[in-house]
Amino acid sequence: MVRPDGGRPQGRGCPHATDVGPAPAPQSRVCLECSALGHEKTRLRICLSCGHVGCSDSAPGAHATAHHESSGHPLAQSAEPGEEAWAWCYVDEVFLSPREAARPSER
Repeated sequence: MVRPDGGRPQGRGCPHATDVGPAPAPQSRVCLECSALGHEKTRLRICLSCGHVGCSDSAPGAHATAHHESSGHPLAQSAEPGEEAWAWCYVDEVFLSPREAARPSER
């Protein structure tokens, strides 16, 4: 379900949210692409299709978005400890509510 406060553009749905099963195990604890380049720790996102861990768009590489663009996997969520569970659909450009975006350890 699209979050009432975070969905954009307003009024759009996200059919990908209904396709989410149990979140896959993260493939790593860091963004491997950033680590290979010697970049500092960045805010991490996990792909809900395969478990790829990439850095957010605020990092120089934006590797989570790059993963979506190369794989077509639509959903990612925060992999940051203690952060409210949420997911982002790259295809529909909407935030998803915590119910659909349960942390991998909670599924």
